[in-house]
Amino acid sequence: MAAPADAPGGSADAFEVIRAHQAKAARLSPVEEIRTILDRSVRGVLATHSQEHAGYPSGSMVDFACDQDGSPILAVSSLAVHSKNLSGNPKCSLLVAKDPEDRTDTVITIYGDAVPVSDEQKDSVRSSYLRRHPDAFWVDFGDFSFLHIKPKAVCYVSGVATALLGSGEFSAAEYKEAKVDPISQFSTPITSHMNKDHADDTKLIVQHSTTVKVDFAYMLDVDSLGFNVKAGYDGSVLKLRIPFPRQAQDRKDVKTLIVEMLQAAKAASSHAD
Repeated sequence: MAAPADAPGGSADAFEVIRAHQAKAARLSPVEEIRTILDRSVRGVLATHSQEHAGYPSGSMVDFACDQDGSPILAVSSLAVHSKNLSGNPKCSLLVAKDPEDRTDTVITIYGDAVPVSDEQKDSVRSSYLRRHPDAFWVDFGDFSFLHIKPKAVCYVSGVATALLGSGEFSAAEYKEAKVDPISQFSTPITSHMNKDHADDTKLIVQHSTTVKVDFAYMLDVDSLGFNVKAGYDGSVLKLRIPFPRQAQDRKDVKTLIVEMLQAAKAASSHAD
């Protein structure tokens, strides 16, 4: 691979190089990616059928967690408007943004029915919810109960930042059969460590992978096929996919791959000098 360089034609050429790189970058299948995003997500907008304003939808910000089948779990108070709405009509949708602060990133909508959790399921559902919301002590209050949203369909739309993913819809069966990427559970410790202690190394890896001299690169998340970064170039901020040379087998293997990528990037950089 060529050493990173500013494109001869300026930013226009560089962006074309980046687009070509992204089109070939290994990534999870769309349904696996959506399933993995939802598993790591914790908050969304719940739309219910308003009882007070008949015929109109009612939106509420809610915390949630996904169970092992990908069904969102809600901890709802009987006093909440959305709880009262769902008691009258269980049909609802849950909208989740991968990056709530970035309107150009992936947005997912789950359509389904809100179903009360049985007594037999309560302990496992409670554990799944607290896995994502460890400080949610209120779930044990008397007016709170757990609901499952049983998916009927899962839709996604990608914005400018992830345009290669596009848009689409999965059936309940397709979504349920998809697996959460096993490496994604380590995203937070890996990215935190890289961004705190190895930001320059990440930038060098991104420059080597894309062959474009990015100004900075901030690691966002990791899966078994690569990682995503927020990078800067010529005044623009981009979200880029950086593929691993091969699929990572476990957390230790991710470290091995990143070290290999860094060594290759340093070697290319020294040859260019």
